[in-house]
Amino acid sequence: MKRRAFITLLGGTAAAWPLAARGQQAAMPVVGFLHLTSLELTRDLLAAFHRGLGDTGYIEGRNVAIEYRWAQGQNDRLPTLAAELVRRQVSVIVILESTHGALSAKAATQTIPIVCMQAADPVQIDLVASLNRPGGNITGINLMLAETVGKRLERLLELVPAATSIAYLRNPTAAVFSENERRELQAAARERGIRLLVVNASRPSEFETAFADVVQQRADGLVVSSAVSLLTDPDQIVALAARHAVPAIYALRQSMAVGGLMSYGTNYFSAWRQAGVYTGRILKGEKPADLPVMQPTKFELLINLKTAKALGLTVPLTVQVAADEVIE
Repeated sequence: MKRRAFITLLGGTAAAWPLAARGQQAAMPVVGFLHLTSLELTRDLLAAFHRGLGDTGYIEGRNVAIEYRWAQGQNDRLPTLAAELVRRQVSVIVILESTHGALSAKAATQTIPIVCMQAADPVQIDLVASLNRPGGNITGINLMLAETVGKRLERLLELVPAATSIAYLRNPTAAVFSENERRELQAAARERGIRLLVVNASRPSEFETAFADVVQQRADGLVVSSAVSLLTDPDQIVALAARHAVPAIYALRQSMAVGGLMSYGTNYFSAWRQAGVYTGRILKGEKPADLPVMQPTKFELLINLKTAKALGLTVPLTVQVAADEVIE
């Protein structure tokens, strides 16, 4: 080869290197992230998800991209948003804190891996074949909020032992989860001879009316569904419970940071981080079918003594000892 031709060839190859590098960057995996609410309501939890991704070596913007879709509290938007992510041909779809969202993602694709975190029994609702061997393209975390709602009722009754009726505040648009939770709570209430009053709120603008209904029906306490708590900042519901002097128990510990009476449930920050870990493992080549659906092994009980005193309630010493955290 002549010297001039060789130099020309070498120059052309060198010029192609940046293009090749840009091609590698463009080929970084894309995670499709779908959530029922908004960035504003999930910012702290989203940081936990990013930590989980980081545990497996993935940093957003460096070696993984994330496409976010927010349903702004509207369950009916979830199927459309899931379909958008499928058309985007993302590497993994992550859908957290929504049973309806998980089912929407499953309906949208049988090939793209899905990591979900939701609160109804995933086998019972036909999301996966089994917990240990999910099969198909879905795995994730079962928060077991429907299965433990009876325990929340039990904990609430320890503070209002003379109660004869308890209200259940639910989001009817989260139909599958709400029906599972209502059925479990109804069975627990019937077993204890308690009348269950079902009150609905599908958006924050309906909370005032819902609490007025709770008061009008003379409920002695209130079980707040996580599907309702997700619709708003926790202080909105906690403030209404305080204003109407309604003893309430929540599934999310976030309600305790703003004065909630008591909560019982799984640690959401840990669950979001584990969802990030599972996402990273799938990006590395593991198959959802081989990753067991995880379930919490421990549930946290938090009590706020100051709120209990304001409501004129006595918190038995046995309950205080059993609590994971007592707020004074």
